[in-house]
Amino acid sequence: MKIVVLAGGLSPERQVSLVSGENICRALRASGHQAVLVDMFLGLDAAPTPALFDAPDGLCGRAEICAEAPDLAAVRASRRDQSPSLFGPGVLALCALADAVFLGLHGECGEDGRVQAAFDLLGIPYTGSGHLASGMAMNKAVAKQVMEHAGILTAPWRELTYTAPDIPRLAGELPLPCAVKTINGGSSLGMALPETREELAAALEEMLAYGGHVIVEPKLTGRDVTVGVLGDRYLPAVEMIPQPGAYFDYAAKYQTGGSQEVCPAPITDEQWRAMGEATLRLHRALGLRAYSRADFILDAEGRAWCLEINTLPGMTPGSLLPKEAAAAGISYSQLCERILELSMGEVHTSVAACGGEGVSLP
Repeated sequence: MKIVVLAGGLSPERQVSLVSGENICRALRASGHQAVLVDMFLGLDAAPTPALFDAPDGLCGRAEICAEAPDLAAVRASRRDQSPSLFGPGVLALCALADAVFLGLHGECGEDGRVQAAFDLLGIPYTGSGHLASGMAMNKAVAKQVMEHAGILTAPWRELTYTAPDIPRLAGELPLPCAVKTINGGSSLGMALPETREELAAALEEMLAYGGHVIVEPKLTGRDVTVGVLGDRYLPAVEMIPQPGAYFDYAAKYQTGGSQEVCPAPITDEQWRAMGEATLRLHRALGLRAYSRADFILDAEGRAWCLEINTLPGMTPGSLLPKEAAAAGISYSQLCERILELSMGEVHTSVAACGGEGVSLP
């Protein structure tokens, strides 16, 4: 198949996306596909022709994830056509020439349904969930409502839209300790865990840079656990263990030594199945397609609190979904192929034996 792997974009998770995209592209090429990596925002330097699908190494570079999120203003300034479009030069034309677009995008620019909606209108097939399901899952307030309707345990929450003059009042009345999360953030960007009134005021000030639209919920303490869905089965769980005194933030997720990920997670089968079934129920309630990954806090009483669900989970070498797949006997290349097949609606049963609702471990 001729496949465009679309990555980058104009999201705070841009660098994570580029690393995901490079790994996906190389895996697809190793499987025999004519895959090419394209930065959604910066676009192409060459004319979008079928010959690009034969480009050496699929136009892959050597992207890296830094400890800090990228400077998006600098990314904007580096674009040669300076168009306001989020699609760079030649991107849509090349996607229209492909048999499929494999979405390696993360965050607001690509995971919120807008790219999917554009492709739906243009008749371009792509991997992952559709535009409406993606948008609902990305919006933390909407996703919380769906969790509650589906009977999935989640922390009580409050949605806020505010401006700078509101901060002193909010900092004085919101309960502490709490979690403040921008409505459509990811990779722990746009999130704070204030313990004091001063920290809360600073967090609310910081979130103005993301639009001043947040949810606030009590700070949950416990073990960070995540469970992925592939098709109609859930995968082995991963426990993320940050360094002492830290939490599972952007640096912990993507920097070497930032955290320890244990897969399968050292939890009981009952706990794994409870989280797996909750993930699968939420995946279905939102109308998601092919794959997703939900994050939980497992508290001291053994209750699993669902935090959020990711419709385009990371596919970097250190990402969690590939670790879960590997624990179920599914290689990285097989995972990419399975996502592609599920998204294109093909029936495929040769990858991984499944038992019950979860994937049987080897």
